[in-house]
Amino acid sequence: MLTEFSISTRGPCLYEFTREVKRWLAGRGDGLLTLMVRHTSCSLLIQENADPEVQTDLTAFFDRLVPSSDHPSMSYLRHTYEGPDDMPAHIKAAIMQVSLSIPVQAGVPMLGTWQGIYLVEHRRAPHHRKVAAHFG
Repeated sequence: MLTEFSISTRGPCLYEFTREVKRWLAGRGDGLLTLMVRHTSCSLLIQENADPEVQTDLTAFFDRLVPSSDHPSMSYLRHTYEGPDDMPAHIKAAIMQVSLSIPVQAGVPMLGTWQGIYLVEHRRAPHHRKVAAHFG
């Protein structure tokens, strides 16, 4: 079974789409869910969904880890014509996950109590992101 989730973003942030995944999986039985983001400047992540400060702190950490290309420490970057956030977004996507595998039992993803599924947007401008899903 295949589908695609569409996620609208408004800048760097973690966008949870666990509810949409659960809705799609409902009643499907046991198997393995594979998710893959179809873009090179965002990532996927399983992370805590109870305290929003976790998402805020993670976004701030990734921005400190890989600052924008106009930061003096990033002067070595050459791919800058798409804006100062573009190449850093590619770097973040290269070091983070772009696909996830999640066991499913009786149509329910086997996530922990406080775990949610997120798209991590690395670009500043709004985007419409696509996440391909396969369940089998």
